[in-house]
Amino acid sequence: MRLRAAQRLRAGVKGIAGLALGAATALVEAVFLVVAAVGVAYAFVFSRGQDMVPRTVARAARWLVEVERRRLKVLLGGESVGGYGPLQALAYLVLRVPVGLLSGAVLLLLVYGLGVTAVLLSWWILGTHPPDYGPTPMRVLGVGLVGAVLLYLDLQGLAGAAVLERRLARRCLGPSPLELYERRIAQLSASRAEVVDAVDDERRRIERDLHDGVQQRLVGLSMLIGRARRARDPERAAELVRQAHEEAQRALEDLREVSWRVYPAALDADGLRAALETVAERSAVPVVIDYAAAGRLPSRVETAAYFVVCEAVTNAAKHARARRVTVRIREHGTMLSVRIEDDGVGGADPAGGGLAGLARRAAALDGRLTVDSPPGGPTVITAELPCG
Repeated sequence: MRLRAAQRLRAGVKGIAGLALGAATALVEAVFLVVAAVGVAYAFVFSRGQDMVPRTVARAARWLVEVERRRLKVLLGGESVGGYGPLQALAYLVLRVPVGLLSGAVLLLLVYGLGVTAVLLSWWILGTHPPDYGPTPMRVLGVGLVGAVLLYLDLQGLAGAAVLERRLARRCLGPSPLELYERRIAQLSASRAEVVDAVDDERRRIERDLHDGVQQRLVGLSMLIGRARRARDPERAAELVRQAHEEAQRALEDLREVSWRVYPAALDADGLRAALETVAERSAVPVVIDYAAAGRLPSRVETAAYFVVCEAVTNAAKHARARRVTVRIREHGTMLSVRIEDDGVGGADPAGGGLAGLARRAAALDGRLTVDSPPGGPTVITAELPCG
């Protein structure tokens, strides 16, 4: 609860700062539009309609629009990633100026109201109020109610101004609903192809593990048994049977290892936490599991998170020369965050086969995987997987 309250307070402060900055930029844009109107009219007349927007005006308009997009993204949570031309940029600025000035007016009302409240409180607390305006109970109650209603309306106005800013940018600068659908279709097509590639890679890895590990063990086992059958010396035969028994045990270990890498039984039966604890027990590097997700997660999410942790722990032990690995699992709303950090030498390549396969697996769930591994370490791998 405290964390959410702090997040909401931080978002509120950022929103007010964004609207205040937007009011200031609206004044600059209003001046720019006046100058730009003269430049556009001049260019239109002397180019006989061939040059609608002078190059200087177009560059300035684009710069102002990018400033607004940056402000919306950082302070107001807006996201506008569409392409736009000079005329769209000018149209956006023309529409945004009144919105920015409206936001400034609402902010001034808020400042004015807070100032009046501070003056009243100082009068009543210090006893410096006018003779006919003392702090009677009815007067305090009335002022408090009116102030609360006005504060509520003012905050609603600020929230509405922020929404209006985001919608205006999305409508004028894109992407349009059609562009969003097209991007989504392209994203799904790419994800489907990546899933097919990931499945093929996994199949080849399993085939390689079986061919290079279990199959070679079984061949050796068969040869030992054959030699034991042909041995005439009972002691030699007993020794070969003993070696065959040991080879059979190693083949079983290899087969068990392969089956774990395909899909661990503990993940299906006991959930992600139990499967990760098993990973920590089997790892050659000390692994600390910090697990804070409540209840069982969707099977596809648990599977993806499990393989992300397995690959990261394996890389830390084999390539990074790490001495310690920390795995942290957290739920943030409908997202599961998986963070693996090791104290190794770093330098992990996100385009490498294992990490690229994990990125494809996360993308197939509409999630994402990031790798931060500077030379010298540490390496931090983070996967964000949607649970909804």
